[in-house]
This record gives sequence, C-alpha cells and structure tokens, in this order.
Amino acid sequence: MSFETEWASVRSEATSNVSMRLNQVPDEGGGSSNVDLSVSQDKLGAIGSAAYVLHGRLSAVGKQANASTSEAATMMTSNGFRTGVAMSTVHETWGSQLNTLLDACANISNHLDYSAASHEKEEKDIVASLSVSKINEYLK
Repeated sequence: MSFETEWASVRSEATSNVSMRLNQVPDEGGGSSNVDLSVSQDKLGAIGSAAYVLHGRLSAVGKQANASTSEAATMMTSNGFRTGVAMSTVHETWGSQLNTLLDACANISNHLDYSAASHEKEEKDIVASLSVSKINEYLK
C-alpha cells in the first residue's frame, strides 16, 4: 500500500469519526436550545492514536529512505558524477521535510492527549462546583 493511499485512508477514517455542529444565535436574538458542545474522549483518542502510529511508521520508513539517499549521494560524488551534489541537496531537503512532518505528527498527538486530559479535568471541576452550589442551596 502506498503512503498516499494509506494517508487518505487514515484521514478519511479519522474525519468520519468526528462530527461537528456549529450553532448560531437566531437573528431575532435569544439562545439556541440545541447546543452540542460535547467532546468524545474516544474521538480525540482515535485521532491522536492515528497521529502516533503515523509518526512511528513515518520515522522508520523515512529514516530508511534518508540513509539510502545519503549513500547514493556519497557514491555519486566519490565516483565523479556531478549529480552527487544534487543528490546531497535532495538528502538534506528530505531530512528537513521528514523532521518537519514528524514534528507535526508529534504535535497533533501530544496536543490531543493534552486536550483530552484538560477537558477531563475541567469536566471534573465543573461537576464539583455544581455539587457545591447544590449544597449551598440547602444551607441557605
């Protein structure tokens, strides 16, 4: 399976599991009663997991290609081919682009992990504060 095919498959799978609905305030004013602000930990986890898996596979395969390109550039240059310098440039560019993509995958995974943990903490804080406000009603 090619990278493009696999990437399209992972992307479509991730987007098919995510649903978003944006609500608007009606023109005449007032609020909307069907607001959906729920966050599913499973959905965030699935996307973060896919980014983590992509990072691992891309790292392994990308480094393998990087080593092959470096070896080709060295061999061409040592055998007097002028394309050795160009291949060396390709090697440097490949390494830079690979690191950028790996960083992006890591950021996606880490930020979704952080978002899920942060959301869970905020949810617990809200539940605790609502419980306290209920107790305060009875004490008045």
